[in-house]
Parts: sequence; C-alpha cells; structure tokens
Amino acid sequence: METVTYIRSVAVIGAGPAGTAAVKYLKAENCFDRIAAFEQRDEVGGVWNFTGNVSQQYQSDLTIPRTKPAESVERPVSVRTPSGLMTHLFPSPIYDALETNIPHTLMGFTDKPFPKDCPLFPPFGTVKQYLEEYADDIRTHIRLASQVEQVRISTSDDAHKPQWNLSYTDLSSGRKCEECFDAVVCASGHYSDPYIPNIPGISEFDAAHPGVISHSKYYRNPRPYSDKKVIIVGNSASGIDISRQICAFTAHVIVSEKEKSTTLHSDSGSIMYRPEIAEFIAENRTLRFVNGEEEIEVDHIIFCTGYQYSFPFLRDLHQPVATTGERTSHVYQHIFYYPRPTLAFLTLPQRIVPFPIAEAQAAYIARVFSGRLTLPTFAEMKAWERGVLQTKDSKAFHNLGYPEDVDYINTLYHISMSARVCETRGAGKTPPFWDEEKRWTRQQFPMIKQAALKLGENRCDVRCMRDLGFDFEAWKREEHLKQKVGP
Repeated sequence: METVTYIRSVAVIGAGPAGTAAVKYLKAENCFDRIAAFEQRDEVGGVWNFTGNVSQQYQSDLTIPRTKPAESVERPVSVRTPSGLMTHLFPSPIYDALETNIPHTLMGFTDKPFPKDCPLFPPFGTVKQYLEEYADDIRTHIRLASQVEQVRISTSDDAHKPQWNLSYTDLSSGRKCEECFDAVVCASGHYSDPYIPNIPGISEFDAAHPGVISHSKYYRNPRPYSDKKVIIVGNSASGIDISRQICAFTAHVIVSEKEKSTTLHSDSGSIMYRPEIAEFIAENRTLRFVNGEEEIEVDHIIFCTGYQYSFPFLRDLHQPVATTGERTSHVYQHIFYYPRPTLAFLTLPQRIVPFPIAEAQAAYIARVFSGRLTLPTFAEMKAWERGVLQTKDSKAFHNLGYPEDVDYINTLYHISMSARVCETRGAGKTPPFWDEEKRWTRQQFPMIKQAALKLGENRCDVRCMRDLGFDFEAWKREEHLKQKVGP
C-alpha cells in the first residue's frame, strides 16, 4: 500500500466549486498547519464569474484548429473598473442567459442547499452568489488574484521537507512569488482551453474568412447572429442551448452532429440537423458534410466541441499529466497522480454533477493526505488506469455518465468512511452519498430539463420537480404496485 506521510501544508490551485470544497474537507481533518488556495480571478467561483463581452478580446488569439493543450498559462485581460481600479479578468464560458441543466436539488453541496425560492434550474447569477456564500467561512485560506504559473517537484530527498515548489504572480501588484508545500490539489478545472478539431480545409477557410469560426467559450448572446446563417458544431448541452437561443433570431440555424443527442435535443422546428462536417471550402464560405450535402454562404460557425485537459503549470513533470488534451495520464481514480501521489486532481470526470463529485473526491484526498487512508500500491494504481483504457478509448476515459457517476460517488463515500478515526482530530467531513431518490433524480434530470424548457419563460416559476410532473414518491409507489402485481 502507498502511504502518504508527513503532510503539513497543502496548496489548492483554484477557488471555484472544487477548490473551495477541497479547502473545507482538508480543514476538517484538523491536522494541516497551512492550507492555501490560489485563485487567479478576483473572486471565488471559478468559471461562474461572468466576464461579459471582454471574452471577445481573446478571439483574435484563438488558433484554428486547436487540438493540443496550451503550453503556457492563460493571460488575463486588464480592465479598469468604474471606480478607476484595474482588475484582471479571465474569460469565462458563461453566457448572458445561461442557466443550469441540473436541478439545484441534485447540484448543490451536501451542507448547503440552494435557496428554496430559486428556480429549479437556477441562472448563473444565483449559482455565483451561492458559491460566494459557500466560501465565506474559508476566505482566510484563499488568495485571490494569485495566478499559479509553475509547480515543480522539489529536489530534496528529505521526506520531512516540502515536496513541491509553487511559483505564482500576485496580479494585484505584479510581484512574482514562490512558496513550498508538502502536497498540491489541482482544482483548476477544464473549461478554459477550447478544442477545435482539424477538419480538412479549416485552416484555409479561417485564413480567407477571419472571424467566421469561433468557439462556444466566446458566445455571449444571440444578437450578433440575427438573420445570419449559423452552423453549430456539436450537440452537447451548450450546443443545444446556444442553437435554441440563436434560432429565435434567425431562420438559418444548422446543427452538425456526430451522433444524435440522447438528452436535451432541441425540438425547435426551425433548427436543421446535418451530420459531421467533412470539409471546409473557402470559396463561397462553403461546408461539405459527410453525406455529400453542402451549405454555402455560411456567416458563422460556432464550435461547441468542448475543452482540452490542460495544465501548463505542471509542464515540468517527468511523467506528464496532459499530452494530447483528451485525458490525463498517470492518474488513479481520476484523482491521484500515482508517480507522486502528493499531487491530486479534482473534477476531471465529465458528464457528471460536478459539485457532489468534487466533494466525494476532496474527502478521499483529505483522508489520504492526513494519513487516515492509504492508497493501493503503485503497480495497482497503474493497473487501474490500464483497466479503464481496455474498456474505453482515450477520449472517453473520463466520461462518467449515468449510472457510472452515481456509483463513483458512492464508491468514494465508502472508501472515505472506512478511514480510521483519530480521537484527537475527529472523523473529518462526511462526503455525499446518493440514495435511491438521488439516483432516480440523476436518471431523470435530462427529461426534467426538457419539460421545463417546454414552458418557455414560465420555467423560471418552477420551484420543484413535482411542478413538472416528476414525483419520486409517486414513482416509488407505482414500482411497488408493479412488483406486487407481477408480470
């Protein structure tokens, strides 16, 4: 078994939902002398910090195609506030009318429910306020406007000396700083480095028609697309939501999809669907699809194709974490960097409910770092990674769609709750466990969201799932009757 010993100081990179959860679970172990979270933004909340149209200043730097993770850390946009102070903004993918696609009853942290009077699918502003309130009792551990630029392994072989050197910039002063820590938790997220595939002709098309191709990260509202022919590439939640918004402003919205969405496919009759794009043709701004059909005079192409795993501040690791951008390497259970397990990651999985996943992972990390839990051997952790790759390709490595995400949360719960209890320090913070009702809600939430969308603007008045006809207790009674009656 791998035992992580002598950890007294922990750095957390990022103070979004995952980073703040990490601080809380680490603090609850009552054994660390120093816990410091480094957040590059001016406030907690991560990507839930809305940056408005300032994000468009970055579009000129967007390389097309974009298939490799960034080699350097993201640089902020400097903006002067109404009071005359300079602030540093990092473009967020949040757009004007974004609301969650997860019911807040499932989305929230275990110890902080969303306000009862908020919509079942809250707008981003409500989520942002929720995250700020969640962090209120740990703000002394958070260093805002502090951008981590490099994390290096210490050259010391002394187990009683810090193992990680962390270099960062204090963005409020421009001062370069360095500190040492025994362990590092990477909670920087993976919604900052856009992925745009290398489709034949795309480079030539972009050179001939600059600005036509963009990524959903830079989308803010549908007004610029009024009466334009718009191609949305991808049918993820963001692709479906953006296409739904734009189709209210133009009759020419086409969604190009690899495979038909099984969740939130728009039922708008004004949206046309096409297969994958086979080729970009600069002449007449033309797209050719794999079925041979073509669209000419295309005005805008928005790639809703997700993001790459990118950790440029970890570029000096001998065994790299991110090379292709499709997944991380040398990571056990989507958490521990097994060549040196004093480095851990949060919320690498996709197709999940992120806040509870962050809590479940943070509980495991905190107990390992405090010495109350041991990890499997190096060979066993490496074998776990190989085992996943035998059942999933590289791109799907971190996909934990239902029911895998529920099973993952509950597996981590049982692991964490098996930790020995220290009489002087307590049992730590209890992670989430998803019971039958949570599991049922997780299974149903795409349909719940679809039912809400059919209400149009009135969906904002929905406060609970029963308002939409989804009642767990009623479902359970029906299932019980079915079992009594039999086949």
